[in-house]
Amino acid sequence: MNRCVRMLGVMFLFGALAISAKAQVTDQITVNVPYSFVVGDKTLPAGSYRVNRVSFDNEKELALISMENKAGVLLVSSETEDAHGVVPKFVFEEIGGQHLLVKIQTVEHVFQLPVSHAAVLEATAKSQTGSASGTD
Repeated sequence: MNRCVRMLGVMFLFGALAISAKAQVTDQITVNVPYSFVVGDKTLPAGSYRVNRVSFDNEKELALISMENKAGVLLVSSETEDAHGVVPKFVFEEIGGQHLLVKIQTVEHVFQLPVSHAAVLEATAKSQTGSASGTD
């Protein structure tokens, strides 16, 4: 009897570990970004970044962490949808030579990220300043 209890305890432990291991890798990807980019109101340097869900319960909250210096940014997606055959990646919109992170695609979900109005205005202004000086 005592042996059966131990066996059940070990099986329960392995089951719990398997479930927690699966929960830890949900929506996790690592991406190497070859240029600096803007996310929210922050400009981040080029490098390798890992994305994780902050909580298993809230699929909109993400942590974006630099693999080089371990600095991070917390993100809240404006829209989240289930992924259907998408390739995990970061999607950028380029405005005025600046790369704005607008979407994160994982195996499980596609996260739409809000783009700061100030970031768009700043990138647009840089674009117009650069093109105006080049037309003389």
